[in-house]
Amino acid sequence: MDSRRPPLAPACPTLPEYVRHWAETTPDRRAFTFVEHPAPHSRGVHRTLTWRRLDVRVRALAARLADEAGPGDRVALLCPQGTEYVTAFLGALSAGLVAVPLYTPGLPGHADRLAGVLADARPSVVVTTSRAHDEVRDFLGAGGPRIVVADEVPDGGPDRQPVPLAPGAPAYLQYTSGSTRAPAGVEISHGNVVANARQALAAYGLDTRPMTSVGWLPLYHDMGLVLSVAAPVARGALSVLMDPAAFLHEPVRWLRLLAAHPHAVSAAPNFAYDYCVATVTADQKEGLRLDGVTALINGSEPVRPGTADRFHAAFANQGLAPGTHCPSYGLAEATVFVCAARPGEPLSRFALDRDALAAGKALPARPEDPRAVLLTGCGTPAGQRVRVADPVTRVPLPEGEVGEIWVQGPNVGRGYWNRDSEEVFGAEFADGAAGPGRWLRTGDLGTVLEGQLVVTGRLKDLIIVDGRNHYPQDVEASAQEAHEAVRRDRLAAFAVPGGAGGECAVVVAEHARTAHLAELDVAALVRAVRGAVSARHGLRLADVVVVPPGTVPRTSSGKVSRALTRARYLEGAYGGQVRAGAAV
Repeated sequence: MDSRRPPLAPACPTLPEYVRHWAETTPDRRAFTFVEHPAPHSRGVHRTLTWRRLDVRVRALAARLADEAGPGDRVALLCPQGTEYVTAFLGALSAGLVAVPLYTPGLPGHADRLAGVLADARPSVVVTTSRAHDEVRDFLGAGGPRIVVADEVPDGGPDRQPVPLAPGAPAYLQYTSGSTRAPAGVEISHGNVVANARQALAAYGLDTRPMTSVGWLPLYHDMGLVLSVAAPVARGALSVLMDPAAFLHEPVRWLRLLAAHPHAVSAAPNFAYDYCVATVTADQKEGLRLDGVTALINGSEPVRPGTADRFHAAFANQGLAPGTHCPSYGLAEATVFVCAARPGEPLSRFALDRDALAAGKALPARPEDPRAVLLTGCGTPAGQRVRVADPVTRVPLPEGEVGEIWVQGPNVGRGYWNRDSEEVFGAEFADGAAGPGRWLRTGDLGTVLEGQLVVTGRLKDLIIVDGRNHYPQDVEASAQEAHEAVRRDRLAAFAVPGGAGGECAVVVAEHARTAHLAELDVAALVRAVRGAVSARHGLRLADVVVVPPGTVPRTSSGKVSRALTRARYLEGAYGGQVRAGAAV
């Protein structure tokens, strides 16, 4: 699978050079708008930076940071979502420093991860805002890195020559979300992020047409950073930002911003589309027009066709075109974007035999068969090469066979910060079967069907019981469909050590917020989950644990962390929760 597109014009080698270019050529055009929602039912307060104003703020932050740190030092961004986050990120890059996109200590449930990442990155400076300064200072404690308050840095100061930036030099550390392991910082170079921004623009046809990026994904997340900052900077396009919490409190706010901005492009995981379907009311839909939306990117792994179908059915009367949904695939180690379905094309649907898929073969099944796995194609590569390989023999696999996804391209990161990366970033095919050069081993499983990449799951997440492979997301889907009191997308299936040196399967599931624990028939719920998983997968669950909402841990990007859920289960953390008891 190969795709090569002509480069964008102008072809600047770094993001700071793009900022200077647009500030000189289109100084009064809007660059970034942050929409704040100060009250529960606020329609939003808009705060905008033009390209000229953005350049002024980036230069000011760069000068201040250069006074505080030396070339190559890490600068941790502990800012709330907003324009200060953007200027701090671009200012760190302009100063020749290495940005570390993170979040404020107040993000619920992630203080331990933040402390771990800071200990790993060892930043010399932390950038925050006046609003978050006190909590950041208290979190860092005495003897911590120096703090720069972005919105208190004045404009101006002495004129400085731009720091020369080599495309191969590290620009930032993108810490992985930690869904299957401890977070690791991927070294993304200036050349990597510019290449991936161009690849994303080309993949969605945005290099030749107008666009407005509309996003609520957090800027510390790889998708949010590239789609809402890097790609608009490379294109000279407007980026409209909102806080993730504002979306969660009232998801129609996201849809209103999509409707208000022509040629809107946005991205969200599966749960966000289903959340809109479940919560946006008929009154809120009144007057909402979504016919100007260009692309809605879904980067979940894997992407389920039912999610797109439900979303488009719910908003078809608002003019949403069915071809706007773009299943995509990417990962932090490749900056973010790898493959994408193009806007305007119908969804590629594949019904695959569950047992054959678990055995490594993508064989067709009838869509109505309850044992069929329904998946969508994630399109073709964007300016890079993708192969599917046998993870053990390192031999390329033909179309229709499931293996590990390998990637090669200018967007693949330099490696992991402060740890050995050769096994992941320096892979080679056996006997040079797919050509020379180093490849990225993604750890993701997939296959190629009808020329499209189809992602099937994570290699490390596979549940192997009695010699049979089971994809945890399939088990989770069966479990949440088995009983209405199981909270959607808030459960984890995983393997734990079993008898005779083997493994057995466990499900930890939150109950729905609408279900009152005192009135919930836990035994009936568990019987339904066990029965559904047994019937669909031939898998006997060793344990089913029902926990309150908010108990199943999630990664910084909002995904359920199976690894952390499994660790907590083995530690006995759920022993005091409502449970079914282990099977005997």
